[in-house]
Amino acid sequence: MLKRSTTKRKVTRKILVILSNRVNRTQPPRHLELLSDEDGNILKETRLRGAPTKPIYDEVWENDEGRTEFASCFRFNRKYGHKLQKPK
Repeated sequence: MLKRSTTKRKVTRKILVILSNRVNRTQPPRHLELLSDEDGNILKETRLRGAPTKPIYDEVWENDEGRTEFASCFRFNRKYGHKLQKPK
């Protein structure tokens, strides 16, 4: 008989985080790419050089408080139907 593997596959989500400044619109937004597991734990954080062009992200989040680092942000707004989000 064949043995079936009982290990559960780890599902990772690719998340785009946009850090912008609503007060000073001349400041360019920063883009971060996060890899997260199904529990919401961040596995990897990568800063992107520019804005992505292809819709390859599972979720898109934005913070418009003018913060420059992901760790210093308190609130994020999820952008449903964003142009960089994967179509379902």
